[in-house]
Amino acid sequence: MFRDLILTLLFGFLGVTKISVASNLQTGIQTKVDLLKSLIYDNTKATVTLDSSAFKKLIQLSSESSSFPRSVSFSVSVKSTILAFGAGQTVKYDAVLTNDGNGYDDRTGVFTCPVAGTYMFVVDSLSWPGIWLKLKVNKLTVGKLHVSSGHKVDLIQISRTVIVKLKPGDRVKVENAANGGKIYHEMYSGFTGALLY
Repeated sequence: MFRDLILTLLFGFLGVTKISVASNLQTGIQTKVDLLKSLIYDNTKATVTLDSSAFKKLIQLSSESSSFPRSVSFSVSVKSTILAFGAGQTVKYDAVLTNDGNGYDDRTGVFTCPVAGTYMFVVDSLSWPGIWLKLKVNKLTVGKLHVSSGHKVDLIQISRTVIVKLKPGDRVKVENAANGGKIYHEMYSGFTGALLY
């Protein structure tokens, strides 16, 4: 009885409402097996076709975006001379270690985002007490560094790391916030950025 119920349900979706478990069983089952094989083959063929077309589309999208830099990163430092600043002055790092994607401009000290994404920036500085630095995206301050004038040391190393989302054309820079700040040279002070994803 249970077997008849299962067979009725199994073959019911193929248009068979009732089957005889006697002599017609072999013929009916073979026909249904052939239909199921055909159905499975057609579904497999459709899946392979779908996967192939999706894969082709992925390759097409990949080749269309090949005009954009695949990696964006830069690492720069102050090499040649101690830098002294006025308020609002941009730090211009003169030693370029890497500049993948050509986003950093050593003439202006500004990184211009070439590709939208999430970026990480690190600012570090060997400075005298009294320095106030800001990491800015366009006009928005996203990080600050400071050495209090109350420190009784000649120089102190400071650092700040931020992760931000950028759009193409966004400008990122390090700016002095107060008069009289100084940054030590000889590659002790730097600015680094990289596209994460």
